[in-house]
Amino acid sequence: MTRSLTAIVERDDEGYVALCPELDVASQGETVAEARDNLAEALALFFETAPSGEVNRRLRGEVYVTQIEVAVG
Repeated sequence: MTRSLTAIVERDDEGYVALCPELDVASQGETVAEARDNLAEALALFFETAPSGEVNRRLRGEVYVTQIEVAVG
């Protein structure tokens, strides 16, 4: 079984950080691709080892990623 999840990747001082907001699982890497791959591995390990109650507790139904404009200054 596979599940489609969100990966948010952002630049950090030392590389990139990838976050899956549905489960609050994160990883990092030197490149965007490496951070994304490491997040996929962390998520796979999470699903393999976490009790079902923990998965259900963390899992958020829907996550929306969008941009907004705000006045600055």
